[in-house]
Amino acid sequence: MSDARGAEFCPRCGDPVPERDEPLPGEPRDRDRVLCDACYFEDFDLVDAPDRVEVPVCGGCGAVHRGNRWVDVGARDYTDVAVEAVSESLGVHLKAEDVRWGVEPEQVDETTIRMHCTFAGVVRDVPVEAEFTVPVKISRGTCDRCGRIAGGSYAATVQVRGVDRVPDPAEQREAVEIAESMVADREADGDRDSFITEITDQPEGKDVKLSTNKLGKAVATRITERLGGSYTEAPTLVTEDGDGNEVYRVTFAVRLPKFRPGDVIDPDDGDGPVLVRSVQGNLKGVRLRTGERYEAGWEDGETPEAEKLGEAADAAETTVVTVEDENAVQVLDPETYEAVTVPNPEFYDGDESADVLKTDAGLFVVPADEREE
Repeated sequence: MSDARGAEFCPRCGDPVPERDEPLPGEPRDRDRVLCDACYFEDFDLVDAPDRVEVPVCGGCGAVHRGNRWVDVGARDYTDVAVEAVSESLGVHLKAEDVRWGVEPEQVDETTIRMHCTFAGVVRDVPVEAEFTVPVKISRGTCDRCGRIAGGSYAATVQVRGVDRVPDPAEQREAVEIAESMVADREADGDRDSFITEITDQPEGKDVKLSTNKLGKAVATRITERLGGSYTEAPTLVTEDGDGNEVYRVTFAVRLPKFRPGDVIDPDDGDGPVLVRSVQGNLKGVRLRTGERYEAGWEDGETPEAEKLGEAADAAETTVVTVEDENAVQVLDPETYEAVTVPNPEFYDGDESADVLKTDAGLFVVPADEREE
C-alpha cells in the first residue's frame, strides 16, 4: 500500500514503512518486506526449535543412531552427543545475520539432559535475541552389530593349531591379539561390520569366530606372517540370502610350524645342532658348533625333518675354564661341575662365563641374548 507520493504503508497497521532496497533481478521478492518492523517481528521466530530431541544409544557398544545408521562416537558420557543432536535440529531464520549462539547443558538424570540455548542476531538492522530450552532424552537400544554378536552371528573361524604340537600360550595370546588389533583398526576406520563374535579354548589351540570371510582371511594371513606356518580354507554352505545367493562359512585352519624361534634342533645332516632364529618362510637359524648361518632348503618346506633337542631358554650360565683353540673351549658342566670341552662357535666372545645348553647330543654354547628371550 502506498500514497500518491509513492510512500509505502504497512498493510496490517497502516504505519509508514521505511524505504527498502529493491531485490536484484532474478531474486525472489520477500512478501513480508511490505510490513513495518513492529508487525514483522510479531510473527518472527529467530530459531525454529523442536519440543524434544531423542538420541538412541546402543546399550552394548555406546554407538549413537544417526539418520539410518549407527555411528561409533567413543563418548564416556553423552553431553557432547546431546549438544550435537540439538544443534543439528535447530533452524536459524534465513534473514538473520551475525548470528551468535550458545548451549548450556543441564544433566537432569542419566537419560535426560536439558539444553538451555541462547541465540542473538541482526534482522532488518535490528538486534534480536531468543532463549529456549530443549530436553534431550537418551534412549537405550541395541545396534545391528551388537545384535549380531549377541545372536552368535559369524562367517569365518580362524583355528590356531601347530604342526605336531599345541601352540604355546604366548603364541595363542599373540594370535588373539592380532585378531583384536585388526578388528580395532577397522572399527577406527568406521567399519562396523568387522567384529569378533567369540574366542574359545580348544585342546589343540584357539578358535576365533569373526564376522566376515574377508576378515577371517586377513587375520589368518597376518598370523602366519607374524608366527610362520601356513593356513588352508574350508568353505561350508550354510544358507542362501534373500536374492538366492549361496552363503558360506569358511574355516581358516592355521598351522604354526613344528619348531619355533628359540628351539634347538638337529637336522641330522652331520653338521650339528641348529638354534632356530626364524620360522617365517623356510626355517633359519645358527649352527651351535660353528656359529655359521643355517637356512633350510625350500625343498624341505616349512619344517625340515629334524629332532628337537631343547630350548635356548633352558640354557644355564657356567664358567669358562679355558679357550683351547679357535675350535674348542673348556667349560664347567652346569650339573656335574666337571670340565668339558665343547665347540667354540663364532658368536662366543671370549668372556669368562658362557651360556650352555645340555642336550642328548652334548653340551653347546648358545648366544648370550637367547637365554634372556
